[in-house]
Amino acid sequence: MANAGGTSTFIIILTRDSVRTDRRTITMKQTYISEVAAHAGESVTIKGWLYNVRSSGKLMFLEIRDGSGIIQGILPKNAVPEAVWELAGTLTQESSVIVTGTPREHPKRPGTFELDVAEIELVQLAQEYPITPKEHGVEFLMDHRHLWLRSKRQHAILRVRHEIIRAVRDFFDNDGFILADTPVLTPAACEGTTTLFEVDYFGDEKAFLTQSGQLYNEATAAALGKTYCFGPTFRAEKSKTRRHLTEFWMVEPEVAYAELDDVMTLAERFLSFVVQRVLENRQEELKVLERDTAKLAAIVPPFPRLQYDDAVKMLQQGHADGKVENFFEWGGDFGAPDETFISGQFDKPVMVHRYPAQIKAFYMEEDPTRSDLALCVDVLAPEGYGEIIGGGQRMQSYDKLISRIAEHHLPREAFEWYLDLRKYGSVPHAGFGMGIERCVTWVCGLDHVRETIPFPRMLNRLRP
Repeated sequence: MANAGGTSTFIIILTRDSVRTDRRTITMKQTYISEVAAHAGESVTIKGWLYNVRSSGKLMFLEIRDGSGIIQGILPKNAVPEAVWELAGTLTQESSVIVTGTPREHPKRPGTFELDVAEIELVQLAQEYPITPKEHGVEFLMDHRHLWLRSKRQHAILRVRHEIIRAVRDFFDNDGFILADTPVLTPAACEGTTTLFEVDYFGDEKAFLTQSGQLYNEATAAALGKTYCFGPTFRAEKSKTRRHLTEFWMVEPEVAYAELDDVMTLAERFLSFVVQRVLENRQEELKVLERDTAKLAAIVPPFPRLQYDDAVKMLQQGHADGKVENFFEWGGDFGAPDETFISGQFDKPVMVHRYPAQIKAFYMEEDPTRSDLALCVDVLAPEGYGEIIGGGQRMQSYDKLISRIAEHHLPREAFEWYLDLRKYGSVPHAGFGMGIERCVTWVCGLDHVRETIPFPRMLNRLRP
């Protein structure tokens, strides 16, 4: 079908699996919805999917999404060919379409643009979409995660995640750090043998999915001074809490000639930079998530610092006051309720440092004034989001490190290369790790970490 001017051609096939073959239209230059403000009054072509449709008699409203945003298309029956109107009436949710029209600013909402639709091309008529505007249970949505990602809320979360990752890289790249990737397959545990995923390697050898790149970071820091790694990590914890994933992404900086105080200062500069970048660039997404941005605006240095001993006293006093259910004994590690109570006393992340050495990793340096304490720090996010950063100063002595490896019943042969770092120019050095997903959970104000990564892996979730 050609219009009166002979400038465009329509081939409309309405079967459910139809694919348009009009290459002239399909190959037309694409304008992304995020760019339409620069093309007001011009004819543009948007290639995307039908997000929603409403009709009021002779006027149809088509919400089109293309990944960069959503725009409302206005389709008056008397302004388009009959075939276009009829085609629009057959479209189903998530049908793929190519729409040509003219963007204009909404008369009552400055900065918001609508599209006066002139032409619609059907690429594929979607089958009945399983995710509808009605309420769905979490398990149903997780089973359909590959489709749930198309919703406005998930768009917003993943865009904030993207911004956080960009900020992470910018911070370290601009601060003199060198990205040095570390192995995903490792010969031994870094954090603890009970949370390892074991895989078959060549011959009879076993390998493990990495829990952290930190041990290798120590080697690259000794070579390059300031390094970081950024990649997937794996923890085989049989945990079902809202803070745990079995596969997550972690950024880990390491600095030669650094001590605990140095890395604490680095952590507060880093976190503040990341949060402020999200505030600068993702206001629209934070609005979709209904995030209280005033609380994020308060995330600026300095952060409160709290020694473990004082944190224990705080918990014990909270128990005495009836605010903490269980009495906390000195020497234990903090659980989620403990971290929530402690962080609830502050409006910024709180840095809890110098935990008992017995509950921390074998490589942590001991406090020179109290050998029962480790020179370590956990950064607890406010609003009950718990630990988002863990790190500290690494053990410098060769002999002490050998003793620690033995105390933790770890195979020395797997750590001979790591021990070499204490034989050839050992220096004080420190670093930390931050899980991207926990940071996204906090910044977005989410209830559960599962929404912070496109396809979460949890204790009972391996699909899709």
